[in-house]
Amino acid sequence: MIESESINAVDDLTLQDLAGQVGSALAQQGLMLVSAESCTGGWLAQTITSIAGCSAWYERGFITYSVVSKREMLGVSGATLERYGAVSEETAYEMAEGAIARSHAQVAVSITGIAGPDGGSAVKPVGMVCFTWIIKEGLARSQTRHFSGRREAIRRQAVAEALQGIMDLLQGIPPMVT
Repeated sequence: MIESESINAVDDLTLQDLAGQVGSALAQQGLMLVSAESCTGGWLAQTITSIAGCSAWYERGFITYSVVSKREMLGVSGATLERYGAVSEETAYEMAEGAIARSHAQVAVSITGIAGPDGGSAVKPVGMVCFTWIIKEGLARSQTRHFSGRREAIRRQAVAEALQGIMDLLQGIPPMVT
């Protein structure tokens, strides 16, 4: 698992290895994955689709960078966005729910955060990333992480965390308290 105190350089080989593990686990269980990304801008989908044969377990991805796209493409409620903001576990949860409802997948992951270098605040600093993982009609977990480093490092750590979270969800590991 990627910890915020760890070296914040997650290389492409590490990401591909994690994506391969996710693919094997999903394929073994006969499940399809859908992703909903904001701050990673499709990096998770790119990492997944770099794995040959991923069409057997990756159904589709949504890149919803703007608030409008989160509402229009994923059905995130305006009330949630207004009350909690685009970077929140509540929004991440609705993103994952919307992705699973708008796909043929049984497993969803969502990512929304502040990769920087600007856009952070005292309450929501640069490096804050919210995730949700859902198994359709089953287990769901959400988590907020605080990563360090520059924009690319934060985004890489977020992709790695998203992939690790899928593995944890498939193995039934309870949510981590952060």
